[in-house]
Amino acid sequence: MRSLSRTPEGVAARHGLAVALATSAYGISFGALAVASGLDVWQTCVLSLLMFTGGSQFAFVGVIAAGGLAAAPAAIASAALLGVRNAAYAMRMAPIVAGGFWRKAAATPFTIDESVAVGLAQDEPRARQAGFWVTGVAIWVGWNLSTLLGALLGDVLGDPRAYGLDAAAAAAFLALLWPRLRGRQPLAVAAGAAVVAALLTPALMPGIPVMAAAGVAVVVGLFDPRPPVPEPRDVAEQKGMP
Repeated sequence: MRSLSRTPEGVAARHGLAVALATSAYGISFGALAVASGLDVWQTCVLSLLMFTGGSQFAFVGVIAAGGLAAAPAAIASAALLGVRNAAYAMRMAPIVAGGFWRKAAATPFTIDESVAVGLAQDEPRARQAGFWVTGVAIWVGWNLSTLLGALLGDVLGDPRAYGLDAAAAAAFLALLWPRLRGRQPLAVAAGAAVVAALLTPALMPGIPVMAAAGVAVVVGLFDPRPPVPEPRDVAEQKGMP
């Protein structure tokens, strides 16, 4: 009888825990940055509990830090734009999560970049489920604990710029973006968005340049005549291959 840790489900769980350990470390930076941006400890923790999508959270506190409460509408809009991708993830993961309405509803808060990536990286259906659930739940627990730690340490640390924490948001976005820059189209979208954001940042309220830069991807998607190229795994599934 195989050891549980050597089964596909066990391997997926180990991968998920490893990803969760690395990802949760970002929470300390987020907690410290949120407090430095004007949020208190409770507001910071509630934001992580309810929003729970790292890129959107960094965008929110980044815009608030730059523009204060007056930039709150732009901060909310920027965070919402970054969170839209999770809806696409949900459609992709629905057949993998399986089950009825309540099971899929329970999976909603855990449908994030990392849980989807670990889940889809597995070859067997049960391993995909294990990778998704273990990664999502472990990151949720670790992220919220590290957010609390970072928020509590925020006042002790003082100015986050002294430790380079002010660059955490940019680093987090680059970490998410870099693996996706494969092919000419993603590179063109990234370059165009960067140029638009750089040109508009000096003239517009914080957060607005981010939303304008997102429009570059929309324009490219509308006018690109090429059909989407399926991933190798999707092609194998369509052919009935394991």
